Amino acid sequence: MKIASVAEIKSQFSAYLKSTQGGPVVVTRNGKPVAVIVGVQDEEEIERLLMAYSPRLRAILESSRQQIREGATLSHNEFWAEVQASRSRKRRARKKPT
Repeated sequence: MKIASVAEIKSQFSAYLKSTQGGPVVVTRNGKPVAVIVGVQDEEEIERLLMAYSPRLRAILESSRQQIREGATLSHNEFWAEVQASRSRKRRARKKPT
């Protein structure tokens, strides 16, 4: 991991981008960390990074964790029964004449 100031990053941006292949680069301003530059290998990695910082996804996960803590979960059979019921409703909706 490298550490560099904003001024250093600005003056040698390409070199720091290349160095992210070896690990993240911590960007500092006035000696304090303000950002991290992380190299990525493919689009899937970009998606994982973006999802990791998604406030909406974090809220969904926290809500799910809370439901689990409270015991508000479905059994395996209940889950699949709901999936089947949902599929049946969708099929019926498609078959209705318009």
